[in-house]
Amino acid sequence: MFTCFSNCFDKLGIIKIENEPQNEENSIALDINYAGQEVVIVKNRSRICGRGGVLGNAPLVQSKSYFEVKIQQDGIWGIGIATKLTNLNTAVGGTDNESWALNSDGVIRHNKQELHKIQSKAQEGDIIGVSYNHVELNFYLNGKSLEVPVMGIKGATYPVLYVDDGAILDFIVDNFLFSPPIGFENIMLEQSLL
Repeated sequence: MFTCFSNCFDKLGIIKIENEPQNEENSIALDINYAGQEVVIVKNRSRICGRGGVLGNAPLVQSKSYFEVKIQQDGIWGIGIATKLTNLNTAVGGTDNESWALNSDGVIRHNKQELHKIQSKAQEGDIIGVSYNHVELNFYLNGKSLEVPVMGIKGATYPVLYVDDGAILDFIVDNFLFSPPIGFENIMLEQSLL
């Protein structure tokens, strides 16, 4: 476990663990209140390492939302969306009825079911894009659509990231490395929609 922590902090260019300043109240970040027990969140609440999952702090309320995740260090990981009822003490996404996730093994899962198997697996340094419009969820690998839409998602959903086995993921909510699909934009806070 210490190796994960040192790697997580090493990639930040710091050696010791310090309390980080919190994000502004109105910014999108990883939610320390909805995280697995063995999850470590650093880099102004945009990086996850350790073991387990974490939700984003804002629901996907707009009609076309998009975010990206960079695989800083490979390992076991999952990226997708979930409700606040999902199990965050697991390293694999989609193991319950409350999450839908693309996992490091190339499988998109929901409720322990394999929905799609991806041919080209993501690797360290790759960017996974996620778009959601309340009808379908789509994933992108380095800007290219994986063309495996997930349908039938219900309830208030949030971005979700899972890690284990040394994986380090960065949550990207603006200044995207790849252009979002046409009409999609960064996650907005509810009050900014009014």
